[in-house]
Amino acid sequence: MKAKVFWKGRMSFNGEAESGFSVPLGADASVGGDNDGLRPMELFAIGLAGCTAMDVISILKKKRMDITEFEVTAQIERAAEHPKVFTKAVLEYMICGHGVEETAVVRAIELSATRYCPAQAMLNKVFPIALKYQIYEELLNGERNLVKSGDYKI
Repeated sequence: MKAKVFWKGRMSFNGEAESGFSVPLGADASVGGDNDGLRPMELFAIGLAGCTAMDVISILKKKRMDITEFEVTAQIERAAEHPKVFTKAVLEYMICGHGVEETAVVRAIELSATRYCPAQAMLNKVFPIALKYQIYEELLNGERNLVKSGDYKI
């Protein structure tokens, strides 16, 4: 894998990956930036959430779960002092659909955490990552009802 970052001036950059996609990188005005792009550490958080999200939704679809809405939130704590590394994270999976089985959700999270997600496997060696889930039943009126919630322990 190869990636490049090109300086655009001040504290603004453009990052490009082998896939051909690019992303703007920026910094807060308090450190000389123009607040014009994602912060590099935000990309780590998005990468972690995105990696496991792709695993979990793929597994749930293979199990023929009727998913209507799905998201993964990464809540990450950082050290107070520089270099302000990540110190712990909570990944929360929100699954909404019709008749979504808790056992399927837990197994999908387990497979992502223990077998498929390289971001989770790598970062879990550096700081603890807690895994939580919420399963909602989508109702006819467009609302949703919480059916199950829980934690997955690695």
